[in-house]
Amino acid sequence: MLSPHEIAALMLLDTNQQSEHLDLGHLDALCERQLVLLEKLASGGGHVRLTEEGRSILRSVGRFH
Repeated sequence: MLSPHEIAALMLLDTNQQSEHLDLGHLDALCERQLVLLEKLASGGGHVRLTEEGRSILRSVGRFH
């Protein structure tokens, strides 16, 4: 089960908020549950995106269409 903070983190990522504002523990938990993917960019930075499973969670709480 996801914590309210983890669900909020999914919502922030859904709205394309900067992932550097997220708690690393929550981001780690979402990665472990395969709800988000951390992609490395050629520039050396990273990008976080929702997986289909992450979108499914947001649909279940009425957040994502």
